[in-house]
Amino acid sequence: MNQFLRSLSPSQQVGMLFVTVFGLLVLVSVAAFLLTLRERRSPREEAWQAELADFRRLLGTTWGMVAVFWVAWATGDALATLLFAFIAFFSLREFMTLSPTRRGDHRSLVLAFFVVLPLQFWLVASRHFNLFTVFIPVYVFLAIPVASVLSGDPQRFLERNAKLQWGIMVCIYGMSHVPALLLLDFPGRGYEGKQAFLVFFLVAVVQTCMVVQHLVTRRLRRAPSLPGISASFSWRPWGWGVLAGSVLGALLSFITPFRPEQALIAAFIASVSGSLGHLVMKALKRDRGVTTWGPRGASATGANGLLDRVDALCFAAPIFFHTVRWYFGAAA
Repeated sequence: MNQFLRSLSPSQQVGMLFVTVFGLLVLVSVAAFLLTLRERRSPREEAWQAELADFRRLLGTTWGMVAVFWVAWATGDALATLLFAFIAFFSLREFMTLSPTRRGDHRSLVLAFFVVLPLQFWLVASRHFNLFTVFIPVYVFLAIPVASVLSGDPQRFLERNAKLQWGIMVCIYGMSHVPALLLLDFPGRGYEGKQAFLVFFLVAVVQTCMVVQHLVTRRLRRAPSLPGISASFSWRPWGWGVLAGSVLGALLSFITPFRPEQALIAAFIASVSGSLGHLVMKALKRDRGVTTWGPRGASATGANGLLDRVDALCFAAPIFFHTVRWYFGAAA
């Protein structure tokens, strides 16, 4: 089997990986559907059916994420970068919709949506790596308050600019590091043309961590560890989620340029940063007095907006990217 996989081209290997993943999702989805046909004969059975419905919604979210990243790979690097730029645009739109703004913020908002965002992703697509990493943290963080102060409105100036800078950092800077993984090169490791595996590795690890954390939380039903932030977060389910993501990373080491122990470390870092980033975003929603970034409605995690589904990835991607590049000797 290993000899057969080695005989395939990098594109064929990535394609086979997605075929395998979609096949597993089909099997799990069919099994979940068949389980819904069971009759509800007792309160306990009804509770189990409710958990199953919750799992099916979570499965639907996973289907969506896998489909998005398959389209990104299938369309090539340039269109993949464009796809993530659209995700960043709508995520920032959701973020700013729940952040009160004033007339004096219009220049800053135009700058963020129509200058900063396309420039950041153009830097990714054109492989201007050195500028890509400092463009937002250095230049944009100075430009945004300058654009705002020129409006002449000092009311709540610091709060207004901090919100916009925070949204840019999470939605644009964080998301731009996902296609930036395609920039990495690993000299001497025979990994040319396989960088799409790194994107899959990151998404699979972070999503597994979040799914396991959610399912264990539903099963254990423990009191929340941080009730002021989240009514569902507990440290033990969080630990199980991080463990599951880390172990999966070690098992997926064969699709990365890392040894199993290196893949374990990389997956652990991605799982911790993604899950805690998700918790930070919950704190922001609690501060705004909302439960979702998008329209209200039921979903697997109680979140119905695009940003609710990618916030963990927005935190994990830059940390994973720079850790891999620095520690594992990747070059851009």
